[in-house]
Amino acid sequence: MNKLLSSAYVAAYTSALALGLTVSSASANEWPTDDIRLVVPYGPGGTTDVLSRRVADLLQQELDTNVIVENRPGAGSTVGTGRLARGGRDAEHTILMASPGHTIGAAIYPDLTYDPIEDFVFLQNMVDIPNVMVVPADSPYEDVLEFVEAAKEENMTFSHSGVGSSIHMSGELFKTLTETNMTAVPFAGSGAALPALLGGDVDVAFENMPTVLSHIRSGDLRALAVTSAERSEYLPDVPTLAEIGEHNLDQFITTAWFGLIAHSSFPEEAQSTMQEALANVMEREEFLDFADQLGAEPGQVSGEAFKQFIVEDLERWEGVAQQAGISQ
Repeated sequence: MNKLLSSAYVAAYTSALALGLTVSSASANEWPTDDIRLVVPYGPGGTTDVLSRRVADLLQQELDTNVIVENRPGAGSTVGTGRLARGGRDAEHTILMASPGHTIGAAIYPDLTYDPIEDFVFLQNMVDIPNVMVVPADSPYEDVLEFVEAAKEENMTFSHSGVGSSIHMSGELFKTLTETNMTAVPFAGSGAALPALLGGDVDVAFENMPTVLSHIRSGDLRALAVTSAERSEYLPDVPTLAEIGEHNLDQFITTAWFGLIAHSSFPEEAQSTMQEALANVMEREEFLDFADQLGAEPGQVSGEAFKQFIVEDLERWEGVAQQAGISQ
């Protein structure tokens, strides 16, 4: 090979090598490198699904990549969560919108194939939605204490949207703390449970705020209390169960929380990038307006603080499930 060809060959080889190193370095240091999949462990149309689709739209703008929503319903969210827990080749581009079903499911399904804490990383709590203790408009009970006293003397019924839902477990927690006579009446979702409550076929429910807020405002339902630590700005005249205090209700603080998690193999760079993008999403007017429509408060914890919140939530529901004898 002559010197001219040899020099050209070396220059071309060197350029190609440098380009290869640059591409390799970019691939190693830039995330995402593919579409992101957001798993919803419930069917379409519910609060988790609607929230996930709004977050996906905004996250797509922040990350400049496709965010594809995938519904994987079944067994109180454990089917979709199990799909995430298996990991696989797409684990570094898959996230899941978790909710109380994540911890409640672990509390009532003893044979899960995954660990609800150690098999995941906890990215960001997106919103918290209080449940509301509501009775029909023609109910004789004007406040919580009246209801408790009556429920100690006679059996009451409470509706819920399915075994293991936050609505179901809130009722069981109330029953356990107050030592009242209450029978759970299951329905196939809040859409089916609501008419029974409105019609007076059940005595009480502990429904998610978005489901009942308009009916409270119209006077079709009476709100006795909210389940959050502080009063809701959407129902400022309605007390919290905790502030009522009597009958062990000072221990009743719970919300329907919604937050994004990923497989434990989710890369650190991906965690950092995702958390920064989610923080930006949560500051956007579109997100804040949407949370307002839900009667929700933006989430306050991420990373290790979110994980600790999940640990404590799991401990609480394990205790409730054990006392109520709930196991699937």
